[in-house]
Amino acid sequence: MLLEVIATSVRDVIAAERSGADRIELITGMLEGGLTPSYGLIEAAVQATKLPVQVMIRPHCYSFCYDRLDVAAMITDIRMVKQLGAAGVVFGALTEDQRLDLEVMARLLEEAEGLSVTFHRAFDEVRDVQEALDELDKFKQIDRILTSGGKPNVLDAVQEMKRLVAWSQKTSIQILAGSGLTLASLPAFAAETGVQEVHFGKGVRKNGDPLGLIDPVTIQQIKQHRYESTKTDV
Repeated sequence: MLLEVIATSVRDVIAAERSGADRIELITGMLEGGLTPSYGLIEAAVQATKLPVQVMIRPHCYSFCYDRLDVAAMITDIRMVKQLGAAGVVFGALTEDQRLDLEVMARLLEEAEGLSVTFHRAFDEVRDVQEALDELDKFKQIDRILTSGGKPNVLDAVQEMKRLVAWSQKTSIQILAGSGLTLASLPAFAAETGVQEVHFGKGVRKNGDPLGLIDPVTIQQIKQHRYESTKTDV
């Protein structure tokens, strides 16, 4: 099982790598659900780790609907992410009626050529999940979908996540489970849903505080769970 950890600072990046994380999602604005970090932070984060760094591309927290000015800013950000050497980007775009904004997605993916792409939790707001899945599958650049199964807390969406994992096995897209996972809940959740990638934010921070520091012990314990699961599977 792959462990992705949210980082909002270079200190977070270093702590996550040392503790055993497999991938970094770099953001600012944790309380706003994640916003695009500064170019200085992106550069410093990439230089501080050998882990792949996925950079959030989200210009504001008002919605997942973007006008031409938003898209222009996102394109500039994606170009800078490439220039600064990050592994990938995290974005998503919806229309006012909660469908995928295919025009915006195509434009952003064109700029993201050569980068790993995560479609973020805009997915949890789509009006028709199957329609969105079918459309995302047509975009061959998309590597994974970060989702909580359409619920605020992924632990309340076990059946939905099982269906998403089953769907993903017929495609090249991975399901990245996030929002609400904890060290205590992970073993049963992983066994029930079959997810192979998990995403932790406040669940690996001290006292579960989204603005707190990363707790290395929690990441190490998650890593140990993965190791034990692998031994059991073998």
